[in-house]
This record gives sequence, C-alpha cells and structure tokens, in this order.
Amino acid sequence: MILNRRGSFVRRFIHAIVSLSLRLFFRRIETYNESSVPYKGALIFVANHPNGLVDPSLVFVALPRKISFLAKSTLFRIPGFSYLLKVVEALPVYRRIDSADVSKNQRTFEACHDLLQEGGAIAIFPEGVSHNSPKLLPLKTGAARIALGALSGMVGDADFDLHIVPVGLYYTNKTTFRSDALLNFGEPFRVSKPSLDVDGNPERQEVTNLSDRIEKSLREVTVNAESKGDIDEARAGANLFLSVSETLNIEGTIVERFEFVRNYLELEDGEGREDESVTAQVSEFKKKLRQLGLEPENLSLSSEPVGFVLRTFVLRLLVLMMMLPISLIGSLIHFPAYQVSKLLADRYTHHGVDDIISSVKIISGIVLMPITWVLAAFGVYYWTGSAYSLFVIPVSFLFGYVALRSWEEYAELRGWLRASWVFYTKRKLFLELLSERRKLAESLKPVK
Repeated sequence: MILNRRGSFVRRFIHAIVSLSLRLFFRRIETYNESSVPYKGALIFVANHPNGLVDPSLVFVALPRKISFLAKSTLFRIPGFSYLLKVVEALPVYRRIDSADVSKNQRTFEACHDLLQEGGAIAIFPEGVSHNSPKLLPLKTGAARIALGALSGMVGDADFDLHIVPVGLYYTNKTTFRSDALLNFGEPFRVSKPSLDVDGNPERQEVTNLSDRIEKSLREVTVNAESKGDIDEARAGANLFLSVSETLNIEGTIVERFEFVRNYLELEDGEGREDESVTAQVSEFKKKLRQLGLEPENLSLSSEPVGFVLRTFVLRLLVLMMMLPISLIGSLIHFPAYQVSKLLADRYTHHGVDDIISSVKIISGIVLMPITWVLAAFGVYYWTGSAYSLFVIPVSFLFGYVALRSWEEYAELRGWLRASWVFYTKRKLFLELLSERRKLAESLKPVK
C-alpha cells in the first residue's frame, strides 16, 4: 500500500483507514509491473470490476498516482458515504440500470476532461457493473469517450499526451476473509488525437476502435474463462504445480498463481492441452490429500533436513504458546463483531445489480471493530474505574491482530504437523503421494 499521498488531512486519513482495512481483510496484496506507470501526465486507469467497492478501494490506495475515480451515482445518495466520496474526489456516473438521468454524465465527462487536461489521472471501470462473471463483460464506451473528448478539447497543444493503463484485478477468493489480491498493471498506451464529426465530437468509429483496444489490453491482464468451474480447475492445477517449489518458509507469489491460471485457461481453449485426463487426476489427488488433512505443499516436507524441520516446529509452537493468552482474549473480544459482519454479508449481497459481499464485510468491519474496542474500554472502566481504560482501545486492536495471525499460523502449522505424522507413520503412502504429485506437476508443466 502506498501511504505517502498528497491531499487534505481527511483524504489522507481515509486513505490510511482503507489501506489498513484492506491489509486486514486480505492476507496478501501484490502489485505487478507498477514501475511501467508514468508518474506525470494525463492518465486513465481502466480496470475490470469483479468485487464491488473493494475494487475502487484497492485502486484508491494502491495505484502509484493520485487519482479521481468514477463511481455509480447511487453511492452519492448514501448519507455519510457521499461525503467520503467527495473528499476522495470521486466523480458520479449515471447508469440506465439505476434509472438515473444519463444526460448528467456530460458534466462528469467535462470534469474528467478538465482534470486530464491539467495532467491529472482518473480511474474507471468500463464494464460498468460489478459482477460474478468468470470473464470480462462487454465494455461501455465511457472510457474511450472521456479520453478522446479530453484530446479533442486541447486546441493547439502539441505537447499534450494522454495514456491509458489497463489494470487487472485478480482475487484468489474474492469473498473470503484473508484471501489474496493482485493488481496487475499492463503496458500504458498513448491515445492519438481523434478526427471530429460535424458537431465537433470524436467520430463514432474512433470511439469504437479505442474501446476495442481497451478491451484487448484488459484481457491481457485479467483471467477470462467460460465458466467458474474452469477457473476452479485452473486454480487446483496452480495449487498443485506451485506446491513443488513451496516449503515450510517459502510460498509462491500471487503473480505466479495468476500467470499459471491465465495460461492454463488459454491453452485449454486452444490446442495446448494434450491429456484431458489430467484434470480428473488432479481432482482425485486432491481427494486423497483431503482425507489425510493435507495440502499439496505439505508434501514438500520430505525435502527439508530433519533438524531444520524440528527447529522450525519447536520455534513456531513456542511462539504460539507464548501468544496463546493474548490470542484467546483477542478472539473473544472480536468474535461478536466478526459474526455480525458475516451475517450482514450473507443478507446484503447486492446493491442494485452490483455484487457487494466483500464490500459489506469490510465496511461492517470498519464500523464494528472500533465500536468493539470502545465497548471493551467502557467495560474495563465500568468495572475498575481506572483512567487508563482508554488504553484498552489500542490494546484491543493489538490483541485482535495477534489472534488473527496466531489462528493463521496454527492452521498452517497443523498441516505441516500432519504431514510429519504421515511421513513417519505411513511413509510408503507419503512417498506414493509425493511421486504422484511430481508426475502431475510434470503433466501441468507445459501450461506454466
């Protein structure tokens, strides 16, 4: 997350809160190829939109430029939320599916033109709606019209350049707490000044051509499949293939996982897959591991020296035992808020036509967690009357974070301990599984 943002104190405060919330919701957030993004000049970021308000939140905190993003107009009607959107300089988009007056978009486009002509940056989601589709939806023409409109309005300025940067947003499991997220930056491309029609607007064919180019660039940085089942199949292959190089202390990057899934799906649609039975074999292999309570990476235990494994287990167990009292207290304090967040996310899955499950989880966490800390402080003050009760607020946050990390460490360590048990008590079975993993990984190797 980028923390050195310019802007008002309120904007920077919101940026910090959103950054912290995303870092807590996602276990890992990675950016790829961000060095290709120009740090000066007019810029339009175009991104896919699979995850409600989480997408613009990631864009807001992680893009290497100060940006204004376009948000659906209905969000500006939510009390309090509209103020936050104005502070972060969001601009409203009026959509027909919201029964809004789309003629008002002209004012938004003009604001975008002014910002771009001053060398600023905007972010837009050209699919126009947040969705659960396994592939890009047909793009709206708004991004292309904004870009061409800004260029056509620059009379006699030969030095004015406008670039578009595609951004692929990829989630390992977008609605699951402590999953992973990736922002994959494509190569920027320059937009040429358009030919104008008799009314002084960019010609329709120019808009179509640029929209097609935006769609092509977005497809290069996103995962696209015919069904969710295809993506699940590709992810299972990625888990198995990458597990060969994962160890007790080394985990594959999200970028590696994304590249594998994307290449797997592309070759599946083409002629790159020679043996279709690999899918069934991977599925059967996962069932065998699941019966033993193992993950593919746990089989890498056999490649580690015995002394290293013992030292690692002992150190990790000691840390968990030392943190156990804090973890238990932190879990008890935050359990009610966590459960309420889950219930709210189960009930409120959509805002209009947009998918918002993860958004509800994060927003409810931002609201409920501080309330939890204040209530804990009030409870301590009520029972003790101590003026130091205010310190319970930061301590509650710290205990909650320790609990979160401890539960993750426990879950991971449990898998490795089970692998050790199987290795020493059912060595023949373990070695058979290890050999099977090696053969399956070799079968998947051409799609890396």
